[in-house]
Amino acid sequence: MQTIDSPEAMTPPMAEPHARTRKTDPLIALAVLFFLLAVAFAAAPMLNAPAESLASFLLLIGLAGVACLGLLVLRGAPESAAEGEAGADTFLSALDEPAAVVAPDGRLLSVNPAWREIVGRAPRLPKTGTAASGLFAALAAARRGELGRASLRAGGQDRDALVSPIGPRRFLVRLTGRGAGALALPSSALEVLNAVAGAKAPPPKVLDAFAAASPFGAALLDGQDPFEAKIVEANPALAAVAHGGQPGTAFGDLIEPASRMDAALRVAGGGAGHAPLEVRLAHDPSRIAHLYLSQTGGRWVVYLVDVSEQKQVELQLAQSQKMQAIGQLAGGVAHDFNNLLTAILMQLDVLATRHPVGDPSYEGLNEIKQTSMRAADLVRKLLAFSRKQTVQREILDLGEMISESEVLLRRLLSEDVKLVTDYGRNLPQVRADRGQLDTAVMNLVVNARDAIRSHGGSAIRIRTARVTQEEARNLGYPSAQGDQAMVEVSDDGPGISPDVMDKIFDPFFTTKPVGEGTGLGLATVYGIVKQSDGWIAVTSKPGEGAAFRIFLPVHVAPAETAAAPATPAAQPKRPAARDLSGAGRILFVEDEDAVRGVAAKLLRARGYEVIEAASGEEALEYAEGHAGEIDLMISDVVMPGMQGPDLLKQARQYLGSAPVMFISGYAESEFSDLLEGERNVSFLPKPIDIKTLAERVKQELQKAA
Repeated sequence: MQTIDSPEAMTPPMAEPHARTRKTDPLIALAVLFFLLAVAFAAAPMLNAPAESLASFLLLIGLAGVACLGLLVLRGAPESAAEGEAGADTFLSALDEPAAVVAPDGRLLSVNPAWREIVGRAPRLPKTGTAASGLFAALAAARRGELGRASLRAGGQDRDALVSPIGPRRFLVRLTGRGAGALALPSSALEVLNAVAGAKAPPPKVLDAFAAASPFGAALLDGQDPFEAKIVEANPALAAVAHGGQPGTAFGDLIEPASRMDAALRVAGGGAGHAPLEVRLAHDPSRIAHLYLSQTGGRWVVYLVDVSEQKQVELQLAQSQKMQAIGQLAGGVAHDFNNLLTAILMQLDVLATRHPVGDPSYEGLNEIKQTSMRAADLVRKLLAFSRKQTVQREILDLGEMISESEVLLRRLLSEDVKLVTDYGRNLPQVRADRGQLDTAVMNLVVNARDAIRSHGGSAIRIRTARVTQEEARNLGYPSAQGDQAMVEVSDDGPGISPDVMDKIFDPFFTTKPVGEGTGLGLATVYGIVKQSDGWIAVTSKPGEGAAFRIFLPVHVAPAETAAAPATPAAQPKRPAARDLSGAGRILFVEDEDAVRGVAAKLLRARGYEVIEAASGEEALEYAEGHAGEIDLMISDVVMPGMQGPDLLKQARQYLGSAPVMFISGYAESEFSDLLEGERNVSFLPKPIDIKTLAERVKQELQKAA
């Protein structure tokens, strides 16, 4: 037994080339002799005939001889095709696993019964799909004298296909179980294989049919170095992929110089192996292709597959996953920080009552409060980036929104920076949070201003437009569906360096000097746009400025309300309660001790009876013990064990119609689907101070009265 597990062991010993003719069968030779003698005796009476008859007789003998010679030639011809097929059939029948002999273009020349039973009677290997791509690479490896491997779906399961050369333009394909590795060939099969194998294949003169008709670029090169070798022949697809490939030109001219040098070093070092070489194309360095090389004799067969779109999808997926992971981290940090800020702000409220205006400690307390509010704004930016900020969507006219913001935006710029606005026609309506969208545009303008101030430039331009699906895709929104509303903020500054382009939306990443930026401006814009179901794209060239484009889906009013006024009448705003004292029993549920303790203390100081619960399970016991006696339940949303919405569903039978107010550092949308069907439920985002909490408590109790 011989195991095929290396290039040396894979190629079987080669037999001498086939004899072109076989020895003439002696019986046929005797038959021809007797035939000629019979003709001679039959023509003996004609020997005394005239010269014309004698000439005819000799002509007849000559024709008979030629006919017999032709019969002998046909009988002694090699019938190489039949012999090859018979030998291949004999060889394949000695193998237990499914096996076939194939031509370079994938045609099946011979198969054994096991192959026919499992794979079927298809005349060739697959031409399309993942299996075809793998078999193509395996055939290329076999041409180099290596053991090719591929995967093929046959008989209802995935199988490994082992491809090895067995003669001139002949390959053996064997199917094994997944992960079975190389299997030994029986000695009987080796004997037959040695008998039918031909000499080593000569260097190819033309591309085979498989390469010539393939949808990816293929070329035949003449030379030792594939990047210096001249193109002998190329298929039509090569011109479409690489915009070149005429015979006589150097193949390396199709590859971008830096990429060509890197690929040449890998080939020279033997590092290419079975894996393709990733190269950039000379006509457009942004286009990426996979290069496969196969050498036979003094020539190369190369395959060039354009994978630019695939690489773009991979990069977008990687960026999306990275931003999602960072967003989850930022959201978790912001949630915990909100609890701390709530405790700090409420403690400041307590201290403010003891140290009013004029007290020596008032100034210090007020400064602490201002710093805490700045920290709260930082947390809001983190929540915006992680798309967990509370939003209040409304129908907005894009042009009016930017026009109203223009006055404020001009104040952010210095006198030497010009703000240019360009309002397109037929501007659509969008459904978004006005405050968040204003913040996004303002952050983009400030970012452009800082770039101009530090590196030169003179103008910032804001452009709004309605763009079609095709226009949106051309402007950087590859998955746009339908018309889009676009807000573009561009500048004529230095542009963005390519090495930082993929980091600009990362939180805390900034190119500004230490102390001049938090690195959350663009991160906040990214989160706001994503939370608004939109897309943000960036285009920039060093020295030519940068353009940020926000795409938002166009709002289409429902058919039944199309005739209604565009702006519905605003609901009357509930006036804030001036008297913050009140009466009622409140069940306060919060797992953070610092928040729960100070909030309960301040509410008691305003006349309320407060029952404190540190968990959902404890709150459920209190609700059952005071069934029908609780006027309001205030609960955190995210708690260890039982969550706020779960607590409400189980405690509602004890609360009756009492209102419930949730407080959380996360957005209301994060858990609103868990409250489907619930009534008298409101939401108050953290961080909160005691004044805001007391006002909301009184409003809820008055509404329930």
